[in-house]
Amino acid sequence: MFIRFLLLAMISALGAAAVSSCGSVSGSQVPGRSGGMTKVQDSGGKPQERKADAYAHFGSAVIAEMNGDFAVALDEYYKAARADCGYESLVLEVSGRLLLNKEPEKALDLLSRAAAQPGASAAIFTRLGVIYNQLGKTEPAITANRMAIKKAPTSLAAYGNLFALFTQLKRTNDALAVLDAAARQPKVEPEFLCGLAELYFTYERQVPKEKEKTRVRTLAVLNRAATLKPTAPSHLLILADGYGVLGDSVHAAQFYLESLKHLPDAGSSRAVKDLRDRIHAKLTAIYLHASDRKHASEQLEAILASEPTNASIHYCLAALAIEDKNYAQAAAQFRETILLNPDFEQAYYDLATAQMDLTKPAEALQTLDQAREKFGKDRPSFIMEFMTGLAFTMEKAWNEALGHFSTAEVVAKTTEPKRLNEFFYFEVGAAYERKGDLATAEKYFQKCLDLAPAFAQALNYLGYMWAEHDQNLEKAREMITKALKAEPENGAYLDSMGWVLYKLNQPKEALDYLLKACRGLEKPDATVFDHLGDIYRALNQPQKAREAWQKSLTAEPNDEVKKKLDGGGPIGTGPK
Repeated sequence: MFIRFLLLAMISALGAAAVSSCGSVSGSQVPGRSGGMTKVQDSGGKPQERKADAYAHFGSAVIAEMNGDFAVALDEYYKAARADCGYESLVLEVSGRLLLNKEPEKALDLLSRAAAQPGASAAIFTRLGVIYNQLGKTEPAITANRMAIKKAPTSLAAYGNLFALFTQLKRTNDALAVLDAAARQPKVEPEFLCGLAELYFTYERQVPKEKEKTRVRTLAVLNRAATLKPTAPSHLLILADGYGVLGDSVHAAQFYLESLKHLPDAGSSRAVKDLRDRIHAKLTAIYLHASDRKHASEQLEAILASEPTNASIHYCLAALAIEDKNYAQAAAQFRETILLNPDFEQAYYDLATAQMDLTKPAEALQTLDQAREKFGKDRPSFIMEFMTGLAFTMEKAWNEALGHFSTAEVVAKTTEPKRLNEFFYFEVGAAYERKGDLATAEKYFQKCLDLAPAFAQALNYLGYMWAEHDQNLEKAREMITKALKAEPENGAYLDSMGWVLYKLNQPKEALDYLLKACRGLEKPDATVFDHLGDIYRALNQPQKAREAWQKSLTAEPNDEVKKKLDGGGPIGTGPK
């Protein structure tokens, strides 16, 4: 635009064809202060003279700008545009510069003259509305924007300005009416509809009490835009974000995936890569909400392809692998997380947990030692000590386990008392039971049940412990009954109930529980089959007893069970 105008300025001495100019519209009207129409006076002079004057001022402006004298340049541009205010592209450019230079009155003068020209465009009236609004002249601003809409009903800018005006004036009904008028336009482009959807969302945020009514309109606009099959990534992202806000995750995912197809390929700018990652993150959230861990992992892997050193993404992938019980994959991702971010303390504990899930307590202890060396040399933490206790429990090193549990308890009492919950006391009780200290085990199990009376695992453990040692058998049955009420198909609880009934000399009733426990096993359990063999022996069924003991030995060698299989013991005998 400026190059063309400069060339015209250079040949102005040769004369130029007469065109529409400010001087040809004496007495024309534009929106005024009160919302009516205001006359714009002719600046005088013949059209060709004013045209030549405009070119001269423009040339002076370019020279001043090249010399770095921007104030003079802006003044000359203003004079050029004022002399030829029918040249709309120049008027819009100069008025924009005047606004940036905080000279709205001069911009208003310029645009008012341009608006008075025959056939003035919607863009002129839209800019005029903006300036009137900046100057606090509300009614003329409304009138100018309405004129812009009349001239270009499929251009969203004036609708947006008028909507903002009414919102600012808290005329919410009028604001919504503007959006509805835009929505009634029959033939519009995707850009118009996407922008309109965003305006509806703005209205919803500002008038939340009308959320439901507004969302019906927003959805209709989004659906119209979708049927036009847009391909511009910006439009696809607005559709995706919009459907996401409305809770339609299926369509949101569809348009996020579609937008990825239309973005530039790998090797593009950092901004495009960041946008791709943002879209993958949005898709991850959608898939996680739908418990679709497979597709969520795929999106995280896509982010990792562009950001291979992003420790947070490795950590998220590890967490998903844990949920899928893919502990080997989880451990690998946790290791990568620690490698990339050695100061991420929680990752050490998560890695140790995965290693214990893989039945590798020695590796878990090594990981915890690394964490202790880095984070806990001078400040032992509850989680570090507690997890070390759990790892030693898996190693059947009961004394070492209890030593760390004790340290964890001391630390928690002084720093994090809420850590001493039912789960902590359960693990301590189980360690004492396995060590053979039944009295202390019972004390910790009772602490556990005081905090959580319905904790099924503790009810079963304490009940089974009593049954195994012929203690409190009736109370043991009550506890196991409560545990089974919570988890009727739990094989361990069924075995416990069968065992306590056996100890109460009720082998017939016990048999049903043991058979059900066997059917529910994911893999053969030596203890359950040992118990089943004892019950069959008490029921005088030696062949079935031997079959059960053989299954027990196959699952896990045990000298006591082998003695039963070899010697049998008196048929029909129950517990001692």
